[in-house]
Amino acid sequence: MARLSDVIEEFIKSMIEGTEMGSVEIQRNELAGQFNCVPSQINYVISTRFSPDKGYFVESRRGGGGCIKICRIHFDNQSDKYLMHVLAEMGESISQRNAEIFVNNFCQQGVLTDREGKIMMAALSDTGLKEVPAELRDRARALQFKNIITALML
Repeated sequence: MARLSDVIEEFIKSMIEGTEMGSVEIQRNELAGQFNCVPSQINYVISTRFSPDKGYFVESRRGGGGCIKICRIHFDNQSDKYLMHVLAEMGESISQRNAEIFVNNFCQQGVLTDREGKIMMAALSDTGLKEVPAELRDRARALQFKNIITALML
């Protein structure tokens, strides 16, 4: 028998596949009611099964009942595949130096322009993250880096 998380995941995936845009907006409370579970179960499924490293971009919208938008990332070219590979391999933290190496590689591969690379490094630098406590900076940098890469693929 399938676990509830698996059933919810498959339901959301079928909703996404049924759209032309490859995205869907869901209301967490409505979906929880449909599956007779708590809303945190929906959060769990979305956070563990629809992450950037699994090929999805998730955006939470507040107000008006709130909803969650889930977009499937399409790999139209080799650059997107390369970015997806980096996302999958990055891990939960990254140093400023390693981020610089990735960004320089992106520029050399033609995935980013030099200007985009400079903007990306400004956002990922220790200076750009100076308000984040030092012990959390590499984790925050990885989250920010993953979000930027995901946005590049949309």
